[in-house]
Amino acid sequence: MPRRGNSGEDHARRTGPVLRIERLNVYYGRAHAVQDVSLELDHGVLAVVGRNGMGKTTLCNGITGLVRASGSVRLFGTEILGLPPNQITARGIGYVPQGRRVWPSLTVDEHLKVVRGSGKGRWTTSRIYELFPPLAERKGHGGAQLSGGEQQMLAIARALLLNPGLLVMDEPTEGLAPVIVEQLTETLRSLAGEAEISVLLVEQNLGVAIDVADRVAVMVNGRIARTMSAAELGADRELQQQLLGVRASADYETENGAETHETSESDNEVRIYTIKRAEDDTVSQRAARGERAVRGFTRWNAGDPQAPLADRPVTTGPRDTLIGERAEKFESVPSFDNATRALIESGREARVLEFPVAESATRAAYVVGTFDTKGRELFYLRDCLERLGLRTVTVDVSTSGKPSPATVHPREVARHHPEGERAVFTSDRGSAVSQMGLAFANFLERRRDLGGVIAAGGSGGTALATEGMRRLSVGVPKVMVSTVASGDVKPYVGPADICMMYSVTDVAGINRISARVLANAANALAGMIAHARTDRAVETKPAIALSMFGVTTPCVQAVTKLLEAQYDCIVFHATGTGGQSMEKLVDSGLIAGVIDVTTTEIADEIVGGVLSAGPGRMDAIVRSRLPYVGSCGALDMVNFWAMDTVPTQFCGRKLHRHNQNVTLMRTTPEECVKIGKFIVDKLNRMQGPVRFLIPEGGVSLIDAPEKPFWDPAADKALFDAIANDFRPGTDRKLVRLPFNLNDPPFAEALVAAFTEIMRQPTIGGRLRRS
Repeated sequence: MPRRGNSGEDHARRTGPVLRIERLNVYYGRAHAVQDVSLELDHGVLAVVGRNGMGKTTLCNGITGLVRASGSVRLFGTEILGLPPNQITARGIGYVPQGRRVWPSLTVDEHLKVVRGSGKGRWTTSRIYELFPPLAERKGHGGAQLSGGEQQMLAIARALLLNPGLLVMDEPTEGLAPVIVEQLTETLRSLAGEAEISVLLVEQNLGVAIDVADRVAVMVNGRIARTMSAAELGADRELQQQLLGVRASADYETENGAETHETSESDNEVRIYTIKRAEDDTVSQRAARGERAVRGFTRWNAGDPQAPLADRPVTTGPRDTLIGERAEKFESVPSFDNATRALIESGREARVLEFPVAESATRAAYVVGTFDTKGRELFYLRDCLERLGLRTVTVDVSTSGKPSPATVHPREVARHHPEGERAVFTSDRGSAVSQMGLAFANFLERRRDLGGVIAAGGSGGTALATEGMRRLSVGVPKVMVSTVASGDVKPYVGPADICMMYSVTDVAGINRISARVLANAANALAGMIAHARTDRAVETKPAIALSMFGVTTPCVQAVTKLLEAQYDCIVFHATGTGGQSMEKLVDSGLIAGVIDVTTTEIADEIVGGVLSAGPGRMDAIVRSRLPYVGSCGALDMVNFWAMDTVPTQFCGRKLHRHNQNVTLMRTTPEECVKIGKFIVDKLNRMQGPVRFLIPEGGVSLIDAPEKPFWDPAADKALFDAIANDFRPGTDRKLVRLPFNLNDPPFAEALVAAFTEIMRQPTIGGRLRRS
């Protein structure tokens, strides 16, 4: 057996193909995972691409001796099939497995020393550090302390130190941010340029495969469907869609020259149909303009990541069913289940359910949870998502310190804590979970490839995962499968658009109930990521936020009616969470301006009502510098639930039964002064254009002459507290008007003030960007 480290010298003297595979077969029990695969790699880079579950990783494991296989695998003309993995490695194969599989406790330097041993060859530790400078900078760090990109560098370095003649790389860009994928692609090009090494690259990112490889083999259901040059595949969008995706069209015309294979079910073959689609800016057209392959081609969008979702290819899995119109034409459907085939062969009416599963390479479904206790359930979620064609990233947020099987190790998450990972991994479990939640929130905010996030867990896991979800912008898909989802979920959801799904059973194993619930959750997330749609007519208008309460409804409705032709008017119910949601959208950059008619949540914050939005109310306006028009809507009241829930210290106050479940309490002059000072402090800190309008005729429907809460003295205390400390300026105005807030002239004044500040040139620029 060749000594480790000398294989590079041995294979350099050999002739013939680097790798020749003939009729390779791999079975898992009765499942035929790899079926009569034959491939040949003379030199350079051969990429194997295909959807999830097509047998690509099993092919790698068969070549490297990690699974039992039949057929023939020759390395430099010598048969290696049947040899143990260590002997195959010694003969000149370096394997970079999917998921990196670095040792968490060993430093970078220790990794390299263990692999290098006493062997000699062209690849040395110093050369590795030249190729990967980040590893040199972190040579004393443990594997668990490295980022995903650094772990991938280490996995490649570990294989290179074996001085292989053939490098087998399984999904090297999986789970990496786009900027790291770009860096890794450059590394692969560099390695491909080394005459001493050839590469078998298994890759879901079609753009990377086309960019790096000389030839590409497409794998479908365990077989090699076609092998061609990377240039040929990269220049032919139609071919990409035929081989790698499904696209339904309106006209169901059979493509000229397309093949239709008709065989019986007994010989394990299927019918293959094609479907014609509309032309667009194809890869061949890009190639004609001299543009390089787009790295956004991926897993089965094989198209421009900026293109509308409707223009991207679609994939279908083996369990897609057909209903409706007769299904006679599909685009390279690789397989159907028995029910589907029966429908087609019987000629019954059917149609394809269109499901665009992966938006682009830059969007992944993040599967989050405590993998030390919920690993089985979380991996089930991952598998469900990957069967739908989505790229996944598993993120472990456990605090036990146990080894992690996830793509992102807990320590990598913990490093995003402001005080570092030591602040997370403490001896106190409650503190550890709380601090991990903060670290996870920071981690999610920095993900550039996040398409959506899904988690599963009990109360602790729910609190931890939803802390990060709440930090994400509104509109980013978020699904939480939780044991506490049937109770009060306000502490978990807050102002965010988190979809809480009750787990029914405990998240403790896979059974007939949990499997169905988790699969439904995965399907829901996949649908959110892939089928996101909004009304394009609405999207063209700038979005503005308005706050409303029952007693300010006439005012807000009048304002909305006057502005809806120009703006997408988004109204929030000022119930505490409503104000938080409004400001969440402001922070998300989705709002162009705010008409804050109803600031009543501040009264609840100051006095102690049940509908407070917290002390941070109006802070998002300060941070964003958005144009702001505000008023004193419903500041005459503090909110409580049913009459018998009003605190005893308020029982002698002026109370009004709004309905059987809501009781209103009139604010006093002293309380109004405090409320006014709170508001004016926030107004004075706003740096964007400000207009604040005071309705001297009353602040609500019931704050008017002969109405229950009419109290001119209390209103005057409120108005004077604001006016006395307000700092006016050229773009900051306080306006006092002799109307009730719900009088039509007051609504017109609000619209005029908002129109004035939105017409300014700087605001127009902001609107266009939004």
